[in-house]
Amino acid sequence: MPAAPYIDAEAFREHLNAVGLEIPSQTSPAEACEQAVRGLDAQRARELRHLVEQLLAGSATLHPEVRQAISHTLLPALCNAAERTH
Repeated sequence: MPAAPYIDAEAFREHLNAVGLEIPSQTSPAEACEQAVRGLDAQRARELRHLVEQLLAGSATLHPEVRQAISHTLLPALCNAAERTH
């Protein structure tokens, strides 16, 4: 049985790049999340929300720094974006 994937800082950055964000290599998870939420519009919010749902609900193990960055930066920004659209 294969081990669950491990999402470290580099893998997290690759996930963000896959949804159209240009996050440079060697960017910390906290910095990557800060960059991801700059200029957050409805389309990007949907894409990021979907990504966060996949990461948190999936079988992957998140590096503690990645989990903290998601919790402290992405989730609050996505909640604020959802409130603005209602």
